[in-house]
Amino acid sequence: MNWGSLGCEVRKKSLLDSRIRVGHSSGLGHDHFMFIIFLSYYYRRIQKKNNTDAASFPSVRLHILDEYVVVHNGLVNVTLSNPGGMITGIQYNGIDNLLENDYKENNRGYWDVVWSKPEHPGDIYDKLEGTSLHVIKEDENQVELSFLKPWTSSNNVLPLNIDKRFIMLRGSTGFYSYAVFERLEGWPDINLSQGRMAFKLKPKLFQFMAVSDERQRIMPTSQDRERGQILDYPEAVLLTDPENSFLRGEVDDKYQYSSDNKDCQVHGWISTNPPSGFWIITPSNEFKTAGPVKQDLTSHAGPIALSMFFSTHYAGSPLIINFRDGEPWKKVFGPVFIYLNSVSEDDDPLTLWADAKEQMLIETQSWPYNFPMSKDYPYAEKRGIIAGRLLVRDSHINQRLISARAAYIGLALPGDTGSWQRENKGYQFWTQADDRGYFVIKGVRVGKYSLYAWVPGFIGDYKYNAYINVRPGNTIRLYNLVYDPPRNGPTLWEIGIPDRTAAEYFVPDPNPTLMNQLYVNHAEKYRQYGLWDRYTELYPEQDLVYKVGVSNYQIDWYFAQVNRNAGNKKYIPTTWQILFDLDDIDEQENYTLQLALASATDAELQVRMNDPGTETPLFSTGLIGKDNSIARHGIHGLYWLYSITVPGSLLHTGTNIIFLTQSRAEIPWRGIMYDYIRLEGSSQSIGKQRRKQGKVSAPARNP
Repeated sequence: MNWGSLGCEVRKKSLLDSRIRVGHSSGLGHDHFMFIIFLSYYYRRIQKKNNTDAASFPSVRLHILDEYVVVHNGLVNVTLSNPGGMITGIQYNGIDNLLENDYKENNRGYWDVVWSKPEHPGDIYDKLEGTSLHVIKEDENQVELSFLKPWTSSNNVLPLNIDKRFIMLRGSTGFYSYAVFERLEGWPDINLSQGRMAFKLKPKLFQFMAVSDERQRIMPTSQDRERGQILDYPEAVLLTDPENSFLRGEVDDKYQYSSDNKDCQVHGWISTNPPSGFWIITPSNEFKTAGPVKQDLTSHAGPIALSMFFSTHYAGSPLIINFRDGEPWKKVFGPVFIYLNSVSEDDDPLTLWADAKEQMLIETQSWPYNFPMSKDYPYAEKRGIIAGRLLVRDSHINQRLISARAAYIGLALPGDTGSWQRENKGYQFWTQADDRGYFVIKGVRVGKYSLYAWVPGFIGDYKYNAYINVRPGNTIRLYNLVYDPPRNGPTLWEIGIPDRTAAEYFVPDPNPTLMNQLYVNHAEKYRQYGLWDRYTELYPEQDLVYKVGVSNYQIDWYFAQVNRNAGNKKYIPTTWQILFDLDDIDEQENYTLQLALASATDAELQVRMNDPGTETPLFSTGLIGKDNSIARHGIHGLYWLYSITVPGSLLHTGTNIIFLTQSRAEIPWRGIMYDYIRLEGSSQSIGKQRRKQGKVSAPARNP
């Protein structure tokens, strides 16, 4: 199959894969019945793969040479430098090396860290080359290698002990890798801003990338980008002379392919000749920072495949890991699975993506693994389980407790409410509640945690009022937990959906000359390049005005409050208006403006009520945010919630106006994304409303 016909097949495969995700809840009639048959077949395939007898495959073999280490199992052959532990070659399916030979041997497959010294903030790039090799396990079923990079006070390098591990199992078409990072007490202060694994594949082979069911496409090469036109920043390139003419005139930017941690369990590349797949499978996110909705890079043009463990992407400086005053630390990152698959020349290469997803399910169901040999990686019997139910109490919506449907519930290091999204040193364990709010978190490492949650459809964050102490093999049942989301009065009006993203708002079409064809008529069209300047084209003179009860936020509320392009690379602040009508104002009472932000980048949001010329705003966030989500095509960054008191004396009967000014300009990407806005009446008005409706307040009960 050539690349053109492969591209045409993507949407058909995506429709099939979406059928897998929809399941029986869609009410498909005859299609429902057919889907059940297909689903049964799908999981039988997984069961068959999972139960394959490893003994029927060749043994795992290890060869240690002067400068290289070779480990193979008859299916895949991996060569690493000795003692550096850099992956120099991967042989599979008749391909002599899946990695690009034109790169230096330490620049093909490797771990790396970006760090700095507090007194010298410039970034230092370290590829974590080992200084000694140790064979941890070697038998016919498994080989595990350790490449150590210890720190001593006599050298001026990254003050961490690094233990890089590589595992190959019998019968497995791939290999596992993990690393233990360690600091001992009293070691020098440092900042860590990024840690990852990177693989640079052969561009002549791997031209088709798959990040999700909906995000798959033929990709440009590094040479295509070098011949292109750099746009507003180096990562964004207009392809002017690509080798594949299909790509001419498109914009390529690695940030267009970012994903939330929760959505990034498998991604990678497909070669059509021979039909082969290279995939990074992440079976757990326990070792990643900042929780399930932290965004990060996946795969991008090169072809490059990444396993990101921690970074400041879509968050900024809050996620720099700072060590001060000799603080000790140890953490295991991984294992992740580098999975290789193939089909015959007559088969559809896109089935490699479906197979990779099947393997991802096998890996996630097998977590925690029972084969890594590091004493710092606990097996299932040495971990704990947390179970319970989360309910929501919001009497304005329902006098009964409400099930926290699809709530994100997790354990992270003890901290303040909501601190999990900025937590960057410990482990985190997350799940989603079912329709009735029940949840189970399995495989939790021993330790002391706080339990956090947030519920789609409700603002704010929940935190359990006691620590969770997990011990080996124990199960902790928390029963009914109750979240009281922020509320001071009944809803007078609201804009948006409280889901921590700006996805429900209006996203414009991109400039026709600056498009990525993948995102045309796509649910994630916000990933197109240059949308910040489309605001000025839609609002050339007057800023956005939203009329409550008349306007529709899906059409009339721009997804990001950005600066206006005044020409000559000059940008000026913008002020949005919300017009709303009120009657029966109580000037002696306070009202509340609940303002939830999905993103902020070097921004200051000022709120004024009815008088735009007031020198002192009713409220200001001050300078906030470094997540850069506007420039990097994200629909959210870090979450911010402000409950703003609005004195009744500032309101009047009839039409009122809220003025929202993002006062910091200078560059196009300073701005904010709104998650949700709600104006609440006074607490007294709740009682008035109930008496008017003839209702009496009753104690909350379990549904």
